[in-house]
Amino acid sequence: MTKHTLFVCRTCSATIAHDDVTDDTITEGVLLLKQLQELNLTELNVQSVGCLWTCDRPCSVTFACPGKYTYHFVDLHHAEFVSELQQFSELYQNSADGYVKPPKMPGELRSRLLVRVPPLPEP
Repeated sequence: MTKHTLFVCRTCSATIAHDDVTDDTITEGVLLLKQLQELNLTELNVQSVGCLWTCDRPCSVTFACPGKYTYHFVDLHHAEFVSELQQFSELYQNSADGYVKPPKMPGELRSRLLVRVPPLPEP
């Protein structure tokens, strides 16, 4: 089975300017990352990234897997969306092509979806 990845922007912050963030800065993105890592999701690679380029809409995360749709969520408060992201992760992993119907998205995630990108065609 292909490993699914959840990219979490570690520089996301509603209170700290992007240019002021260093490797040691504890941002809201770092807090979200730590909470997701504490879940020990064995089938999901939770990975920190420097920036997902949605700085005006922190916190942001991206679900990706080869051969599946990619989902980019924004405006995720680090203390409110961990459970919903975990639930979405299960739906995403259990879907053959990564497509999760909008009504099945847990909680408020549907309104936080910025973009869903189709899978790349097979070569």
